[in-house]
Amino acid sequence: MNNLHKLANTVGLAAQEVPRVRFGGTVSQVSPEAYRITGLSQHVKLGDRIELDAAHGSQTGEVLRIDGMGVTVKPFGTRIEAGLGAFAYRAGAVALCPHPSWKGRVIDSMAKPIDGLGDLVPGDIPVPIDGRPPNPLKRARVKQPLKTGVRSFDLFTPICAGQRIGIFAGSGVGKSTTLSMIARSQDFDTVVIALVGERGREVREFLDDALGDNRARSVTVVSTGDESPMMRRMAPKTAMAIAEYFRDRGESVLLIVDSVTRFAHAARDVALAAGEPAVARGYAPSVFTSLPELLERAGPGEEEGGGTITGIFAVLVDGDDHNDPVADNIRGTLDGHIVLDRTIADQGRYPAVNVLSSISRLAQHVWSDEERALILRLRNLISRFEDTRDLRLMGGYQPGHDGELDQAVTIVPKIYDALRQSPSDPTSRDAFRELAEMLQGPPQAA
Repeated sequence: MNNLHKLANTVGLAAQEVPRVRFGGTVSQVSPEAYRITGLSQHVKLGDRIELDAAHGSQTGEVLRIDGMGVTVKPFGTRIEAGLGAFAYRAGAVALCPHPSWKGRVIDSMAKPIDGLGDLVPGDIPVPIDGRPPNPLKRARVKQPLKTGVRSFDLFTPICAGQRIGIFAGSGVGKSTTLSMIARSQDFDTVVIALVGERGREVREFLDDALGDNRARSVTVVSTGDESPMMRRMAPKTAMAIAEYFRDRGESVLLIVDSVTRFAHAARDVALAAGEPAVARGYAPSVFTSLPELLERAGPGEEEGGGTITGIFAVLVDGDDHNDPVADNIRGTLDGHIVLDRTIADQGRYPAVNVLSSISRLAQHVWSDEERALILRLRNLISRFEDTRDLRLMGGYQPGHDGELDQAVTIVPKIYDALRQSPSDPTSRDAFRELAEMLQGPPQAA
């Protein structure tokens, strides 16, 4: 009976790919960003795929706009191969069929393998790319603490299973390196990674150096910067759909998206091609709708039998402006944010976490009362130390006049030394114990 069920699903999927009746139309207009098709307006929906008969084979696109005169289609490829009069068919909505054997594989945004290890084994049930989050009243509570293995996170911005947190950083501040350190955590059953708009050379570095032994339980979705906006927009959705599949199997999933900003850039390009107006620094309104739609899908599953998706979302802050529209929208959606500061990176302290600007909204579920009091005290000392930096550089500080400042000058450099951590260092196992041990020794640098 089980084999018959699998056969029925296979036949059903094949019927979706090759329907008995094909609805088609002809290309009536071509622009550098998209093309128009007449004759399909009554037979397609937004998000449906379109197969175009091109000179070098078929080309797949997506319906972006529908009106009485025709539909607007943007291809997934980097070039538009449509010509006037070319025939195009409706191909249905995008869906994929994840399978447990996908762990250890590297795929593209369309769930096609790019690692040279053969075809993927399809699962029994198709999963939509644009899924919906669980019912908010049926979702499990987020309470179980997790260890990332990065001391600065586990101390000042601890996270829980099912939490969604953003890493906000400008370019060249160590964002990808920090994400690679988190990817080594052993507190998860499955790791799903979306590399969106990355440099091609960084993909191998991330897979070989960052994942290491974790690669066997990781699924990596790659869409490099030279791919089309359609592919870059789809990569996080594909990764999210795969993470949801493993979450619904009861697994604890770590989802890393690097970066959500490049997803927003791709969504902006697609929206402008569809004719939407630019309303906020060039971003169309639908961009600010698609961001929470994507981010809300991460998190805990339903209470009975569901797993969790712990989301780590990198946010590339344009021009180091942490209040740009995309960063502000994402920060208001997530359950916390970690800020990587260029000034700290310039001092050679990595990961360059600004503990005063970073916050985890679920830290109360992780800290004990003593740990919470200690962290608040350390934050206060760091604040005093940084507020008086210029005064001390000018020689205006005299020991013995302010006891709290004297304590800050003594302790804060040791805290900074304790927070230093490189990808080659062992992962942290007990951040508070390690901090206590380091505070007992002399600081390495002031």
